[in-house]
Amino acid sequence: MNERDRLIAKAMGLPVWNSPRDPQILKGGITNVNIKLWDGGKAFVVRLGGDIETHMVKRFNEQACHRASEAVGLSPRIIYADDNVLAMSYIDGRTLDSRSIAQPVMLGRIARLLRQLHRQATRKLRGPVVMFWVFHVLRDYAARLHNESTVFCDELACLMLKAERLEQVVGPVDIALTHNDLLPANLIDTSERLWLIDWDYGGFNTPLFDLASVASNSALSSELSIQLLEAYYEASVSGELWRRFQAMVCASLLRETMWSMVSEISSGIDFDYRAYTAHYRARFDAAYGEFLML
Repeated sequence: MNERDRLIAKAMGLPVWNSPRDPQILKGGITNVNIKLWDGGKAFVVRLGGDIETHMVKRFNEQACHRASEAVGLSPRIIYADDNVLAMSYIDGRTLDSRSIAQPVMLGRIARLLRQLHRQATRKLRGPVVMFWVFHVLRDYAARLHNESTVFCDELACLMLKAERLEQVVGPVDIALTHNDLLPANLIDTSERLWLIDWDYGGFNTPLFDLASVASNSALSSELSIQLLEAYYEASVSGELWRRFQAMVCASLLRETMWSMVSEISSGIDFDYRAYTAHYRARFDAAYGEFLML
């Protein structure tokens, strides 16, 4: 049995199904393998993947964050979970992209979703939950790259000096349950509502990072970023908030860059991490240059 067939057999063999059928490996996963299947006239998604130590992904934490989000109606219903499997209802909707996010109406919807996540889902958390502090993540990635690869060593000292400067500008923060990986593909629109999926990196963090993640991963203009902040905070954006937000945008881009650097030397998934690294590194360099001019 090849690896593809083994994964499908595992998804189909979960004890919650009656007559599972039509398994299909979904495209796009760069951390887990996602399999869609049908059972009893309904569609489900099975995410297969254990802990990922290199990225500090813990499945107990993913499940706790997902369940809190599910409790306030933001994430699909979990059907089954264990250490390596998370099965949930399939959301039949449109996966967002950068273009669809960069619309004032959509930014307002995303702001409302994030307010509900940060204010309401935080209260639904149960059990141990990790802290996701992007600057700790960057320091850990830098140490791992220094110890395990010579490819990036010449760049690490400069990148970490920039990260330290960004952390100083961000300063003290409020803490809530945050998603921390708001790529457009992790938001699904059914027209009636938005859904939030893929909780690998969920945990306690500042809401400002989620807002910056939306802006950075969708390449929002300054004008649209201000609209997102105004919709979320329901107030005008001060100069201090704008500078802290821009620091977090840079940190988000650097995190994505270094995540990909680490994945280049550690991941077995068939994905062009080298191109992904180059893309986000160029975007980080440009954003950091603009940040210095604030």
